[in-house]
Amino acid sequence: MSGAGVGAVGEGADGASEDGLTLRERKKRRTRQRISGEATRLFIERGFEQVTVAEIARAAEVSTMTVFNYFPRKEDLFLDRIPEAGELVVRAIRGRGPEETPLDALRRLGRDLLAERHPLAGVGEGFAHFWRTVAESAALRARGREAIEELEGLLAAELARAAGDDGPEPRLSAALIVGGWRAVYAEALARQLDGDPVDAVAVDYAEALERTFDALERALPVLR
Repeated sequence: MSGAGVGAVGEGADGASEDGLTLRERKKRRTRQRISGEATRLFIERGFEQVTVAEIARAAEVSTMTVFNYFPRKEDLFLDRIPEAGELVVRAIRGRGPEETPLDALRRLGRDLLAERHPLAGVGEGFAHFWRTVAESAALRARGREAIEELEGLLAAELARAAGDDGPEPRLSAALIVGGWRAVYAEALARQLDGDPVDAVAVDYAEALERTFDALERALPVLR
């Protein structure tokens, strides 16, 4: 989903901000978010296929080339959090505590995303408009499937790295984890599209996520 706005942060003497970014990096982040925000607004208002990249560039007050510099594919203007999903998975596994398994770390990540109503959790007020736009576009649905495959490959690599095992087990484990999480996610999205209250969906999502990770722990002892 489209990125949230950027709050004001202080800057140090070396030009780095409190969030660790330089002024140039912060400007680039704001530009990226402005482009994605305008694209999201237009796509939701008119539909993905009915909006051109040139129209998005005009709305964001940048050139078409600038849009493509930030987003090589039109689909990524809308599904702009795909890279963030991978970053969060990598950070959770590599930054886990000494007693945490990779599955523990991923379970914690799922809980945290849901608790803060992060767009990648898929549960939140107004999210139905976003996912309805995805459902109505074959191109966006195809990009979504690609993103899941990319995430599965990334997770397999991280599990192999964590276990020191380049055999088939990490790839199988990644497929099962992503498949289970995807089923929980898809059910939550379907209910929101049907108009179910977000809070009720969130409660059921949390319970389903716990059951899913419980099952994964039983099925994947290699990750304990």
